[in-house]
Amino acid sequence: MDAMEASTRSKRLQDRALFWALVLVLAVLSLLPIARLLWEVVAQGGFGPLRQVLGDPTTWTATSNSLQVAVGGTLIALVLGTAVAAVVSLTDMRARNAFVFCFVLPLMIAPQVTALAWLQVTGPSSPLLNAVGLAPPIGSRNPLYSREGIILLLGIHYAPLVFLTLRAGMRSMPRELIEAALAVGASPLTVLRTIVLPLMTPALIAGIALTFVSCIGNFGIPAFLGIPGGYLVLPTLIYQRLAGLGPGVLSEVAVLSTIIGGIAVIGILLQDIMLRRRDYRITTSSLAARPFALRRWRLPAEIAAWSLTGFILVLPLLGLMLTSLVAAYGVPLTARTATLSNYAYVLFEHASARRAFSNSLTLAAAAALLIVIVCVPLAYHVVWRRSRLMRILNIAAELPYALPGVVLAIAAILLFLRPLPVLGLSIYNTVWIILFAYLARFLVLGLKPVVGGYHQLDRALEEAAQVAGARLLRRLTSIIAPLLAPAVVAGALLIFLTAFNELTVSALLWASGSETLGVIVFSFEQGGESNYAAAVATITVALTLFLMLTTLLLARRLPPGVLPWRD
Repeated sequence: MDAMEASTRSKRLQDRALFWALVLVLAVLSLLPIARLLWEVVAQGGFGPLRQVLGDPTTWTATSNSLQVAVGGTLIALVLGTAVAAVVSLTDMRARNAFVFCFVLPLMIAPQVTALAWLQVTGPSSPLLNAVGLAPPIGSRNPLYSREGIILLLGIHYAPLVFLTLRAGMRSMPRELIEAALAVGASPLTVLRTIVLPLMTPALIAGIALTFVSCIGNFGIPAFLGIPGGYLVLPTLIYQRLAGLGPGVLSEVAVLSTIIGGIAVIGILLQDIMLRRRDYRITTSSLAARPFALRRWRLPAEIAAWSLTGFILVLPLLGLMLTSLVAAYGVPLTARTATLSNYAYVLFEHASARRAFSNSLTLAAAAALLIVIVCVPLAYHVVWRRSRLMRILNIAAELPYALPGVVLAIAAILLFLRPLPVLGLSIYNTVWIILFAYLARFLVLGLKPVVGGYHQLDRALEEAAQVAGARLLRRLTSIIAPLLAPAVVAGALLIFLTAFNELTVSALLWASGSETLGVIVFSFEQGGESNYAAAVATITVALTLFLMLTTLLLARRLPPGVLPWRD
């Protein structure tokens, strides 16, 4: 009996140890960096940096610019995303899965690659425009180097985000309401205006908030288009201050990053306030609504939808690929001048580019692996144990992803600028600080699919193993993890795809030897070597496309909504 009690006590101690280890991991990744940033602004820096930043006209110019491009980009994304969601979700459009895959693909491509691709389409050296004789004269200004160019590309890039949030709501649209309206003679457009869109208000507001926050914190597009055009937003202002003056201005950039974070939080709070003003619950439950029959309008609608995809996906990627085959700036692309030397250079000859491929692959793979290892036991406590503390920390885990990446980057610098207590080690200016930021920022991407997988599992096997005396760690590794494998793999691939092309965080954290692909693409483009930048970007797009196609093999075994590019 004593041996049995000792064994039971040992199991409880191990379970508690695992629980508190998860609490510690979440606190370090989610709460500690933000707390350090706020401490710098409130206590460490004093009022001097705050007065200096708030009294600088550049701060308010960059803030105004950030708000302008965020609002403009959100409006474009709202129009495009809503229109596409209505066609895909409410009509009998054919080849739906293929279209959704193509429309969502730009969201999975890094913003800096999107910007680079469009620059190669519209610029005077564009191989595509030169081939048809429409290129502007060499030396003329690219029209995308402007506020309007930034707004356009932000809208195009984040339109799939609005589409995804609306599509999830439209899937659950009750059939009774729509069919009742049609029965009394309402046209499909009237049904859309008076029933569908009002009921989709929560999803619509959520999509607007997500897009606004994403636009306000985007670094890649404003960096590629705004810096050459002299149009500063807050993320690029922080980058220039930190790159030009180094850690000596950390207190000032901490204030700037807090301004960005405050704008993002205000956007999220406005979303909650707007949703509380009305009750959007649906009191009936039924099958999903039957799609509207487009009849003679189906072919024109499909042509319009695929033409939009060709414009926002195929056109820029074609321009990017053609640029990667050009020997030098301004050289016309012909069968004789086409070359693969740019690929050979970035893959085998350029030391920093070779390191960047290695670093990005390693960082993305390490982040994906470590996050899913944490998420399997974490989701267990969130879904099945339902610990109040873990639920609170689960919400906190979303904070580094919800806030702009530049906020997390500055917080990580402040946290690790000095050697770690007790250990005496410093990870500042090393690849490890980038890995820490990736773990904090992308934790929620791995957690969501695993939580969805737990909701689909039957606990019978796990409970039987528990009765038989198996400890929690044994149950997680031998029973739960194999059953969750598809969701875990999907989460890992989402993390890998996002981290592999990341720029916002690594642009502020990288040092010599820890370059990432996003940094290398940015450096090549800033140095006027667009052909090398295009070669690196084309390789990353090819890998992204390959991994997205690979995930479709798991689609039937995954919870609904895990793969955003699967209808």
